[in-house]
Amino acid sequence: MPAEEYKRIVIAVDGSQASLKAFKKAVQVAKRNDGDLIIAHVVDTKTISTAETYDQSMINRSETYASKLLNDYKTQAEESGVRKVETHIDYGSPKVRIPKYVAKSFNADLIMCGATGLNAVERFLIGSVSENIVRYAPCDVLVVRTEDDED
Repeated sequence: MPAEEYKRIVIAVDGSQASLKAFKKAVQVAKRNDGDLIIAHVVDTKTISTAETYDQSMINRSETYASKLLNDYKTQAEESGVRKVETHIDYGSPKVRIPKYVAKSFNADLIMCGATGLNAVERFLIGSVSENIVRYAPCDVLVVRTEDDED
């Protein structure tokens, strides 16, 4: 297999505009390489557990949101012609789970993600999810930038 072919592509999505743009690009990469697309969302349990009124309904809402997001993206990918699409919901820190667990468990040869996500405060304090994915990934990473990404 030539090095530039990607057959197992993980796209990390969080519902942000940046992840939508990355998803659209991932669909094109999967089609071009006749590859499998794994659409992954990590429910950030740290955010949930730090909420003062931690309750089961918060987890349920997060799971419902993730399921709808992934199912919508799966439908779009299939309608665009990607031959094999899988979805995966994970729990924990996205910046750790995507590169260290999701990519490895799906034997990914490419991880794609948006340059910016939903949590600007965390990005300011401890670095972006995409930065950590690049640092810890077991495979190639493509970070998709949007026009409004700042330096």
